[in-house]
Amino acid sequence: MNTVRLEIENRKGLKLQAYLELPANQKPNHFAIFAHCFSCNSNFNAVKNISRSLSNHGFGVLRFDFTGLGKSEGEFAESHFSANVEDLLDVNAYLAKHYKAPELLVGHSLGGAAVIVAASKLENVKAIATVGAPSTVNHVTHLFSHGLEDIPEKGEIEVKIGGRSFKINQDFVSDFSKTDLPKIIKELRKPILVMHAPFDQIVGIENAHQIYKNAMHPKSFISLDDADHLLSKSSDSVYVGNMIGTWVDKYFPQKENKMMQTDGEQLVAHLNLLQDNFTTSIQTKKHSFIADEPATIGGDDFGPSPYDYLSAGLAACTVMTLKMYAERKKWDLQEVFVYITYSKKHSDDLGLNVDKPTRFDHLRKKLKFVGNLDDKQIKRLKEIASKCPVHKTLLSTTLIDTEIID
Repeated sequence: MNTVRLEIENRKGLKLQAYLELPANQKPNHFAIFAHCFSCNSNFNAVKNISRSLSNHGFGVLRFDFTGLGKSEGEFAESHFSANVEDLLDVNAYLAKHYKAPELLVGHSLGGAAVIVAASKLENVKAIATVGAPSTVNHVTHLFSHGLEDIPEKGEIEVKIGGRSFKINQDFVSDFSKTDLPKIIKELRKPILVMHAPFDQIVGIENAHQIYKNAMHPKSFISLDDADHLLSKSSDSVYVGNMIGTWVDKYFPQKENKMMQTDGEQLVAHLNLLQDNFTTSIQTKKHSFIADEPATIGGDDFGPSPYDYLSAGLAACTVMTLKMYAERKKWDLQEVFVYITYSKKHSDDLGLNVDKPTRFDHLRKKLKFVGNLDDKQIKRLKEIASKCPVHKTLLSTTLIDTEIID
C-alpha cells in the first residue's frame, strides 16, 4: 500500500487536500472516493483505516478534506452540504481525468448523505456504501442549534462541534434544508450498503432503517454492533473497510488475475522499465509481492528492498527452525522475535585478523524469546538459530549459474 498526496482545485478555485491510497502493486482494479464525517478530515483514523483496508481489496481510494476542513482551503461556513456535494463532483472529475473514474463512493456520517446525492448525479458510480449516515440532511443541525437565533443580528456566530469552534452563517444553516434526501434515495437505483451501529448516540439507528426502507434493491445492511459513531476503535473501522471490499465484489466485473508464470522455476521477477522506476513484481507459484528501492537512492519505496528480502528470508527461516526444535523438545517457547540488520563493515571494525583488510557483508541477528525457559535452554536455542537452512546457505560457498532465454 502506498499513499500519494494530491491537491485538487474545486470549482471555486479552492485547493482541496487529498490522499490517494493505492494497493501494493500500485495498479488498482477500481477507484473509490471516501467522504469523511461532518467536521472531521481526511486524516481522521477511521477514514485512513477504511481507505487502507479497501486498498487491500484492490481499490485506489481517494480521501480528501472538504472545503474549510483539515488542510483544504476555504472557511468552514463555505462547507455547507451543497458545497460538500460539489466537492465530491469535482474530486470525481479529477480522478476521471488523471486516473480512472471512480465506481464506488463511501461516506461516513454526513459524508454518507453527500455520497448518496453525488452518486445520483454520476453515471460512473456503480455502488454506494454509507457508515452511520443520517436519513435526512438537516439532521445535523441539532449539533449547532444553540445560538441560531443570534444569526440575523450578528451575521455569523461561533459554535462548538465535537469540541472544536467553527463560525457559521445563515446560508450555512439554510442549505441543510434544501436537499430531499429520502426522495433521492428512492430514485437512486444503485446498489447501496448501509452500515450502522445499533447504539450510535449521535446518529440513531432509526436513520439506517429509513435509508434502507427508502432504498430500492439491491440493498444490504451490516450492523456495527458496539461501535461508536466515530468508529474510535481501529478494529471497527478496519472491519468496515473489509466488509465494503467484500460486498462490492458482487457488483463489479471481476478482473482477470494476470499472474506471471514461473516457467518451472521457483520464482520470477519482472521490471517494466518503460512504466516503472525500480518497482519490481515478484511471483512464486502461489504468491506475489513487490520489491523497490528507498526514496533516498531514487526509488519509490513501494516495497521492501532486495536486501530487506535477504534479511527477511534469514529471519523467517530462523523463527521457523526454532519453533520446530522447541516443539520437538517440548520446551515452553511461546513467541520468537528475530531482528536482522544488514550492513557493510570493515574487517578492522569486526575485529577480524585477515591478510588483507577489506569490507565484509555483515548480518546482525538479535533474538528475543518469550516463554518459561532456563539459561541452558536459551543458550541451546541460540545455537540452533545458527543452524537454520538459510543461515547455512549464507555462510556457504554459493554458485550462481546465469543464462539468457528467449
